Amino acid sequence: MPRAGQGSGGVADSKVSSRILVSATPADDLGTLRWVSSPFRALVVDDDEGVRYTLCAFLEDAGVEVHQAADGNEGLAQIDALEPDLVLTDLRMPGLDGMTLLSKVRERAHPPLVVMITANGSERDAIKAIKLGAFDYFRKPFEPEVLEAVIERARAMSRERQRSERLEGELALAGALVSSSPAMDRLAALVTRVAPRDVTVLITGESGTGKERVAEAIVRSSRRHARPFVRFNCAALTHELAEAELFGHAKGAFTGAHRARTGLFREANGGTLLLDEIGELDPRTQAKLLRTLQEGEVRPVGEDRPLPIDVRILAATHRDLPDLVAKGTFREDLYYRLKVVQLSVPPLRERSADVPALARHFFTKFQDRFGIDVLDVEDEVIARLSAQSWPGNVRELENTVESLVALSVEGRVDLTLVPGAGGGDRSREFGLKERVEAFERGVIVQALKDCRQNRTEAAKRLGISRATLHEKLTKYGVASSE
Repeated sequence: MPRAGQGSGGVADSKVSSRILVSATPADDLGTLRWVSSPFRALVVDDDEGVRYTLCAFLEDAGVEVHQAADGNEGLAQIDALEPDLVLTDLRMPGLDGMTLLSKVRERAHPPLVVMITANGSERDAIKAIKLGAFDYFRKPFEPEVLEAVIERARAMSRERQRSERLEGELALAGALVSSSPAMDRLAALVTRVAPRDVTVLITGESGTGKERVAEAIVRSSRRHARPFVRFNCAALTHELAEAELFGHAKGAFTGAHRARTGLFREANGGTLLLDEIGELDPRTQAKLLRTLQEGEVRPVGEDRPLPIDVRILAATHRDLPDLVAKGTFREDLYYRLKVVQLSVPPLRERSADVPALARHFFTKFQDRFGIDVLDVEDEVIARLSAQSWPGNVRELENTVESLVALSVEGRVDLTLVPGAGGGDRSREFGLKERVEAFERGVIVQALKDCRQNRTEAAKRLGISRATLHEKLTKYGVASSE
């Protein structure tokens, strides 16, 4: 670590490497994420070199990893690169002063604690800073005991923040991932660790394994959970449309651009952008995406000047990106830029212990959606579902359960439709007609609930005759108490 007065070059890259180590072994395709123990990190911002040296020396002796900046603008840049736990900033500085620096820091998704350094007689300004969100302040020349007390309070506050984030992350995971297998427990543990850190995450796995659910779990557990979460399917659009959609465009930038478009990067500013099916992205768009990730700014189509952005990137793919790199269809530099941390979602056939929990979750979900009060799911139903290999993974299981619930009769799942052991054909599609009928059944059941089973009132509410309602109740096997 550089001593006070020395540089701290390469901070953008060292921020990641000093905190996270990811290794994958053949025995565990999820990889093992280990957090490298790092000290409490502080940044000293002061235009007085002597003050910086003294504060940095004191903090280093106290076991703090310390960096420094000579003015507010340099400090702001280092805050973005280093993500310090604590910023100690002078109140009076040329250019960007401490009060302005504080206001800009407070706009961050997860701002560090800010301590103001004041001169004698400027307590009024210090109190104003506290009201604006500063953690504390001390005067210079400072007393070592005073500074030591401030640092210890900041450390305690930082530990409390981390505990709170961990608890919030665990709750968010419970809401996003339904699982009971060791493989998914390991994945959930990795999500819990990486979610609070603003690093790029590449999520890989077969189609239908739940990569988007993992992305949602990361966002829910992250410091940006209250900020925008924007999704983009990279396979959905041509290069020209994808470029305009992601980066935005000026009015008249191309034929049909009748008005300016913000672009998804700027829509996600301060939050998270999920690039789904990243392996399908056109190579020309890949080049512009790489520049955006490297420079932290976007240049809308038809605009001359780039615009700064603060966006966390998550990427997902079912493709083998190293193979695409070898074939020359995916940029190697972009692959490594995205793969700061890689999380691999195992296929359902490798975590069969999850099938019962997932199936019961989906039965409850579609029971509510289709307006079924009580649904009898026999143990044999779960056993048959658990015995399948599910090549379509969780998505295929979900679609199958949706079909079983929609076609249930009088609150019972038809065992003859369940895949396996003489049951139904798992490859059977749940078509548009069945989906429409299932939706109609749910609307009718809900109308009867709202009208306390009064068929006449329910028919009026639905805009149909009582005779038509009776026909549909008979068709769908819905009984009412009237």
